[in-house]
Amino acid sequence: MLRVKAIVEYDGTDFAGFQRQRHARTVQEALEEAIAKRLGPPQHFACAGRTDAGVHALGQVISFDCETRVPSERMALALNSVLPPDVRVKQAEEVDSSFHARYSASSRVYLYVILNRNTPSALLHRYSAFCSTPLDVEAMRKAAECLLGEHDFASFANALLPDEPTARELMACHIRRRGELLTIRLEANAFLRGMVRTIVGTLIEVGRGKRSWQEMACLLAARDRRLAGPTAPAQGLFLLHVRYGQRKRYGRQKGKDSCEEYGE
Repeated sequence: MLRVKAIVEYDGTDFAGFQRQRHARTVQEALEEAIAKRLGPPQHFACAGRTDAGVHALGQVISFDCETRVPSERMALALNSVLPPDVRVKQAEEVDSSFHARYSASSRVYLYVILNRNTPSALLHRYSAFCSTPLDVEAMRKAAECLLGEHDFASFANALLPDEPTARELMACHIRRRGELLTIRLEANAFLRGMVRTIVGTLIEVGRGKRSWQEMACLLAARDRRLAGPTAPAQGLFLLHVRYGQRKRYGRQKGKDSCEEYGE
């Protein structure tokens, strides 16, 4: 019995999310079926982050156990031969039995893409959110800086279980403009359900001038989802990368966040 770690990318447009559901097409179902066909029935299947319907991934990580004679260097090729075209395994390797895609992760990195121009795009509509109002990037950066560090992010969670802990450490929130595209890159030790998209939706309101950047600190203290902005559309969100065994330490310099990596 082998423990396998695989890095997966997928176009989330036609999926009802990552986690297996009844009567719905999911990424987990597609992966488990491919694994069963090529490597043997998977056991202890896990993922680093359960992305919602419509959310994409460039660096999702899964782990599972299986009995197989397929060498690790050919696992990705074997799985891709039976996977649908909107899911691909980029890399697969045998790892120690203690590895777990979710619980071994030290942080997750998400990227959100906004098309900020007068008219929507016929080509980018599956992979970006559209905003026709010019966005004030500097105000958005100031608002994002208020969120850095360890806080209670209950105001930015769309759904919570009873007694679910809501403290998270946001290590980075970089906002950059590249022509008509605005990207927001967030890294945290973990994210609550809907947390990234709610933060982005609130930052967009700041960028549009609908609320001031100073309100972010008040939103954190309020712990009330009704006070934060709307949930940003799913198609603009990508699970970019999952870190294991290393994190980033962030400080603040002249209103911007800087970082240095260190091993755990």
